[in-house]
Amino acid sequence: MAKRTRATKSKTQGDDETPIGFKTGDSVALFVTCLVDMFRPSVGFAAVKLVESRGGEVAVPRAQTCCGQPAFNSGDRDTARDIAKQVIAAFERYDHVVVPSGSCGGMIKKHYPELLADDPQWAPRADALSAKTHELVSFLYDVTGMTECHETFEGSVTYHDSCSGLRELAIKRQPRRLLESAGVNIVEMKDSEVCCGFGGTFCVKYPDISNTMVGKKTGNIAATGAGTLLAGDLGCLMNMAGKLRREGIDIEVRHVAEILAGMTDEPPIAGSHEDHDGGL
Repeated sequence: MAKRTRATKSKTQGDDETPIGFKTGDSVALFVTCLVDMFRPSVGFAAVKLVESRGGEVAVPRAQTCCGQPAFNSGDRDTARDIAKQVIAAFERYDHVVVPSGSCGGMIKKHYPELLADDPQWAPRADALSAKTHELVSFLYDVTGMTECHETFEGSVTYHDSCSGLRELAIKRQPRRLLESAGVNIVEMKDSEVCCGFGGTFCVKYPDISNTMVGKKTGNIAATGAGTLLAGDLGCLMNMAGKLRREGIDIEVRHVAEILAGMTDEPPIAGSHEDHDGGL
């Protein structure tokens, strides 16, 4: 095992950043998420590669399930509480929990403590898990002190800021700084912080509104002229990829983790090199 030394804060991080709290050899549990598990396992492998590159010892708990967000957003708080307790029991033994999704990460970090606040047995356990749960890119940048990506990527990208990642977890600068360190040319789209219309169950309950929203988003994406669309949430990426495909807009769609991990040999979610036999 590598020497257990505490990381120091990078010069590119301000004094108001989240304190570094990571040691080489720390146990890091990967919360895979439902969409990554079922539709884009390469994102999970990219997450493992990135965390291991920082010295973390990655585990993927077999007992993990959905984070409970569909039940929570539908008002079924009892089911959401049951799921939260199961997730806490599966993950609380690890030093850190990493989630390649701001949406699922926000559910664990922000809403588990709210759901279990009145339960004297589970409230402290929810708070403890919340404190050590991080969205993947935030974990790399804010917690481990990663400020430079050693992979390279040729071409221009545009980046969509997912609602939960941005508003619940303050993820904005972290992916951009790591991408720029890899030499990526980022072309910002108009209204990058505006919802793509996915919203989990929102796109199912209100498909017409969702379609209008994603139509505006894909128009802004196309206007950048970028060759690749990136984001940190697979739900958003699948929603935008579907609309881009239906509109005949040829732009590659990838999760940011795949770029940072140098896993661009994987077929994109959508775009000119898409695997139409096995793609989404």
